[in-house]
Amino acid sequence: MIQGTTSDAGKSTLVAGLCRLVRRAGVKVAPFKPQNMALNSAVTVDGGEIGRAQALQAIAAGIAAHTDLNPVLLKPTSDRGAQVIIHGRARMNLDARAYHDYKPVAFEAVLASYARLQSNYDAIFVEGAGSPAEINLRDRDIANMGFAEAVDCPVVLVADIDRGGVFAHLTGTLACLSETEQARVVGFIINRFRGDVSLLKPGLDWLEAKTGKPVLGVVPYLHGLTLDAEDMLPRELRAADAGGKPRLRVVVPALPHISNHTDFDPLRAHPQVDFEYVRSGTTPPPADLIILPGSKNVQGDLAFLRAQGWDAVLQRHLRYGGKVIGICGGMQMLGREVADPHGVEGAPGSVAGLGWLDYATTLTRDKTLKNVSGTLALPGAPQVIGYEIHMGETGGPALDAPALRLAEQLGDGNGNAEGKNGENDDGADRVNAAAAQHTRPDGALSADGQILATYVHGLFDTPAACSALLAWSGLADADAIDYPAMREASLDRLADTLAEHVDLARLFATIR
Repeated sequence: MIQGTTSDAGKSTLVAGLCRLVRRAGVKVAPFKPQNMALNSAVTVDGGEIGRAQALQAIAAGIAAHTDLNPVLLKPTSDRGAQVIIHGRARMNLDARAYHDYKPVAFEAVLASYARLQSNYDAIFVEGAGSPAEINLRDRDIANMGFAEAVDCPVVLVADIDRGGVFAHLTGTLACLSETEQARVVGFIINRFRGDVSLLKPGLDWLEAKTGKPVLGVVPYLHGLTLDAEDMLPRELRAADAGGKPRLRVVVPALPHISNHTDFDPLRAHPQVDFEYVRSGTTPPPADLIILPGSKNVQGDLAFLRAQGWDAVLQRHLRYGGKVIGICGGMQMLGREVADPHGVEGAPGSVAGLGWLDYATTLTRDKTLKNVSGTLALPGAPQVIGYEIHMGETGGPALDAPALRLAEQLGDGNGNAEGKNGENDDGADRVNAAAAQHTRPDGALSADGQILATYVHGLFDTPAACSALLAWSGLADADAIDYPAMREASLDRLADTLAEHVDLARLFATIR
């Protein structure tokens, strides 16, 4: 089990790299995260929902993403409440106190999933959540040491040296643990190191002498990795040199409850796209394309947009010929009304949408979870592979001019389906097969061609669709980039780095 001294210490990335390494050795391996709190999620092969990081780790392991890889997922709807997803299905909304009381029930689901994975895989790399030093949460813990103690699992602590205070993080975390938990820690990994490692050596010697635990590796800071983020907006924005080619300016409002922002990773990686998340209190810059992202609280985020002046920004942007895309919650915002009669995402009621497209949305208790493929209603009918995750039904005249034609497909929500021996195969044959099936409309394309709305996540993942959308937005002759191939190359680069900088023999000796 990989636990971290802080959130974003590198647990998710480390587990992905280890899964890829072990897969290379011919071992049947699976990732596992007992409890995840994240708004980035993916649809699984069994039609459920898990954290995006576990879907990425499944790709690294060469298996289809399944709900057992992340049996408990919490999707925050406010600062104090979250939607509770058990085995891929939304069960209820609970505040923090109520969820604490519910944890013993959730733990049963965790242990059931872990037992199934044990019976099907030779090795499991478990990812913790946050930090085990959060002693106020130790009672009924199911995400860190509570799980490790229950299943008798060895633990490696990882710390991010780029944050500063790495030795305090490691020794302080260890000091907060009980004696049995301390004994369970088999070593440390220091992540995101920059510089000459020989200058770090005195500190490593001190740490080992102080704790009696080995430093299993010092992993360098890897710039430019193309990997799906677990939850937080990315630290870095790619600003690759376009080599004198035209560039497209794309902005996305950083909504308080933004979800599935991994939709925009291909744009961040594109050398001809100048991409920016616009934070609260920041004046939006001029742009060619504005994208309204997914949201876990559409009414709340609509209020945020209006408070930040985005309604006026969009009006001015469209008046001067700019393009707008709304994805999932962003699509719902572009309509006339968003109604929440059952209080799915907050207090029951309805609010006026931005009113740019003639349809209305009613939020429902049931969540739509589908892997889909189809074609965009743009020149060349480019193919799309993506997924739907939303609570709501949308209807109105604007939908008579759909943005996509879709056919449902099996897969793991990442543009990868399980092929021979569980390996990920090429998606082209699956897209062609799906296109031959009965299709259904999705979303809307405005009559003036300036606004595109869709429920489909992963809109930019396939090279043809990305190029077509950039061309529609004003970037002619856009370079074609293959984001899934870039992600595969990043996983291999990560695995190569771990092989070089981590004492794998010592690490794997702890695995029974």
